[in-house]
Amino acid sequence: MHGLDTGVGHTEAGRRIGPYTVLGTLDGDDASGPSGTSGMPLPERRFLARSADGARTVLISIPLPGADPGRFLAEAEVSRYLLGPWSSPATELAPPGAQPWHARPYLPALPLPAALAHHGGPLPVRTVRALGAALVETLVIGHGQGLAHAGISPAAVLLAADGPRLTCFGAVRAAAADGTPRSGLPGLESGSLPPEQAAGRTPDPLGDLYALGATLAYAATGHTVPERDEIPGPLRAVISGCLARDPALRPRPAELLDALAPAGAPAPPPTATPAPGPAEGRAHALLTPGWLPGRLIAALARQSAALLAATLPAASATAQD
Repeated sequence: MHGLDTGVGHTEAGRRIGPYTVLGTLDGDDASGPSGTSGMPLPERRFLARSADGARTVLISIPLPGADPGRFLAEAEVSRYLLGPWSSPATELAPPGAQPWHARPYLPALPLPAALAHHGGPLPVRTVRALGAALVETLVIGHGQGLAHAGISPAAVLLAADGPRLTCFGAVRAAAADGTPRSGLPGLESGSLPPEQAAGRTPDPLGDLYALGATLAYAATGHTVPERDEIPGPLRAVISGCLARDPALRPRPAELLDALAPAGAPAPPPTATPAPGPAEGRAHALLTPGWLPGRLIAALARQSAALLAATLPAASATAQD
């Protein structure tokens, strides 16, 4: 597998993590450091791996050096109870006493930074609007469960053909204890970090809205802290509102959903019969065929084909269990 063709790096192939053998890295061939090939800080290290019998392929994550392994696993455990079609919680965790990892079933997907690289620049307004609506729905559900994500960033968002998936639950929060300033810690994308959280305030839902705005800004402009005039007009009010430094001035999720996916607004005309996907919501109306640019659909197809053709490499001496 070659990162340019599939969106998957091949370094560390053969490494064992728990019961799985690594096929490649999700974030590119230089993802052994704090950043993937895009230069965007990674909240955790992510690999595509396969079970020994070849029956299951998973996305498996391990904490960055310096992260608290106990908190990494505790927050991954909490994520198992998250609801909603656009979240991607952990489904398997390392057993007690083992080196930390968590895994979820593999779905052909591109991290948001890789998606911009494949597309050759910022994503279309239609794509960003659908992405935003799906992430807002995910936050509404999580906040209703009493959970703050505390780690939304471009690298935490994966784009799949049927919609985005929000990952890395708790990975950034694990980088520092509550009340400790978080600026400058490994894995943190500074532009996505709410100013109040950077100063040490306990993560909360209003901080998630700031991080959401920064992530949508990245999708629409290529960076998380754009000038207001750089943001496309149809998205300017939504993104600028989320990026208000005063948490009290940030829009509420219902307002964001109304702006991104107005109730009763006609969806873009489908170009083909929609395939069955996650349960319907307001975002679902925007995630019709064509919501992802053709280059990204092609990249997803190459990634999937490469993994289907991949065989388990000889296991290396490096193991996590």
